Amino acid sequence: MTTPPAAAAVEARARQSGGTSDAAIYRMVARALEARDASGGLVLDVGCGGGALWNHLRDRFDRYTGVDAVRYGEFPNELEFVQLDLDAGRVPLPDRVAHVVTAVETIEHLENPRALLRELARLVRPGGWVVVTTPNQLSFLSVLTLVVKGRFSAFQDVQYPTHLTALLEVDLRRMAGEVGLVDVDIAYSLQGRIVLTPWHYPRLVSRLVPRLGSDNVLMIGRKP
Repeated sequence: MTTPPAAAAVEARARQSGGTSDAAIYRMVARALEARDASGGLVLDVGCGGGALWNHLRDRFDRYTGVDAVRYGEFPNELEFVQLDLDAGRVPLPDRVAHVVTAVETIEHLENPRALLRELARLVRPGGWVVVTTPNQLSFLSVLTLVVKGRFSAFQDVQYPTHLTALLEVDLRRMAGEVGLVDVDIAYSLQGRIVLTPWHYPRLVSRLVPRLGSDNVLMIGRKP
């Protein structure tokens, strides 16, 4: 059966991302949930890629379901998977189904980030946590790239059209408030690339200046 052109374009964009993120991002998510003693029940990973987040959370939670536009070959067969173009539809799962809902390095790929936040808030149960990560536009690398090139470091031509929507942490906080999340907080990956090199800052530097020294930012909020 021939794949419709629109669906083929969505799949091509999804596969351009590779279906995985840096381990520092997954560790950031795990730290944020551990700090809040979140455990048990279902983790719903929206924009799951190959499902690598589960390796960092399986000791604290009972079940995992991934949602993405394509099912990557490395996604474990034993885990539940829902295929969905996140720009085009509602996740076909009930309201308040998950204890934790994550969107790891997903929101920047979408045309409507507010629609995603509304969907994440719908899917999480009262008392549960919503976690969103995205490239940190306020890192030293990203700010310098904006000044020199007029664009953020993760939103250059080579990332387009995979990366569509650049968000600041203030945008994440505002959207969390719009969908009714409380106890909203921001965290950082504590891993940042040094300008004009493939190397990262020493961990001590990233800890001292986390916003400037981290390539990725996290927003976490609780549904009351």
